[in-house]
Amino acid sequence: MAFSWKRNLFVLWIGSFLVSMAYSISVPFMSIYLEKDLGVTSHLEAWTGIIFAATFLAGALIAPFWGSLADKYGRKPMMLRAGFCLSMCYFLYYLVDGPYEMLAARMLEGLLAGYIPSAIAIIATNTPEKQVGYALGIISTSSAAAGIIGPLLGGVVSHLVGPRDTFAFAGIMVFVAFLIAIFWVKEPSFNRTKAKRSSVLSDLKQASQNRSLMVALFMVFVVTSSVMLLEPLLTIYVQQLGTDDSSASLYAGIIFSAVGIATLIAAPWWGKYGMKAGYERVLFIGLLGGGVGNLLQLFIPNLFGFGALRFGYGLFFAAVYPALNAIIAERTDPSFRSRAFSLNSSANMMGLMAGPLFGGLIATQVPIPIVFFLTGASLLGMAILMRLPRFAIGNAPALRTETSSAVE
Repeated sequence: MAFSWKRNLFVLWIGSFLVSMAYSISVPFMSIYLEKDLGVTSHLEAWTGIIFAATFLAGALIAPFWGSLADKYGRKPMMLRAGFCLSMCYFLYYLVDGPYEMLAARMLEGLLAGYIPSAIAIIATNTPEKQVGYALGIISTSSAAAGIIGPLLGGVVSHLVGPRDTFAFAGIMVFVAFLIAIFWVKEPSFNRTKAKRSSVLSDLKQASQNRSLMVALFMVFVVTSSVMLLEPLLTIYVQQLGTDDSSASLYAGIIFSAVGIATLIAAPWWGKYGMKAGYERVLFIGLLGGGVGNLLQLFIPNLFGFGALRFGYGLFFAAVYPALNAIIAERTDPSFRSRAFSLNSSANMMGLMAGPLFGGLIATQVPIPIVFFLTGASLLGMAILMRLPRFAIGNAPALRTETSSAVE
């Protein structure tokens, strides 16, 4: 059968959706799990932030090693490794008895995971050049769809049977994604005999010659850090708005889903608008609207209003990550694109690490609404910064390299 990039995209979408949903049904309720099942009664915000951050710190440190192996052995084998190991880590979450064991399991996940970055790399290097932006936009909707169903389903499951059982459920879902990758994901462009390994330093040196790429990577780090300042604290904040402990996970799931619904509604429109007006403009509007949306949440002290504002925030923030991915794809030569997305993954993981860590620590010193202010101010700052000539992504030429592994 001839290779079909559309079929590959569809299969990768399903696998990425399952992996994203496994995260969405379990990890947002980590604070409840720590408190109710693992006995963390003091410094809950700090523990939540540290345990969130541990995975991404470990992942950021190990990502260059896995990227080097992917260059030598292919991205599909790395996807299989990541899918199986991630499934096992979710089952470890189900078995742990204390916060230190949970911390160790989260670090192990960071060292071994990487399913979705592998999916993005396969798409970026096995899709016809003129369709790359479209395909990357489509794969981003897998996380949005999971963001709708996952938190709501996770809230219901957590409410009925407790957070511990949601981890076992998540492990089964990731194992299904692993099986999907085995039987249906194709990587026709990879030629093991001709593949060349590159060092992280050489990749960074080449990337540094492309100002647009470096600005985009910087924005990925700052935006992710800013958003993740708040995410681990949302469930705690929902409790503070007046819900009882038994219903907090359910209401938190509904509010998490509101952002996912908004993303699924708005992302296709932003993609079409970006093709006409440019992804830089879409990115600016998304950052501006996302920043204002976070600031407005400071003034809403009730659960219904908070959920409505999270939905409005999601309508604008839906533009940010697809626009950044499209900009990276447009501003890098096809021969460097997979490595550019590897660097993008590292920047994202560093943000995923820094945000929960500092968010949890800040929340022990100031009320959680202040974290909304910090998040909103950071997004607005990025919107203003990209209007300055030095930080404008602009229309810099794509980075050229001597090797080529892209498929036309």
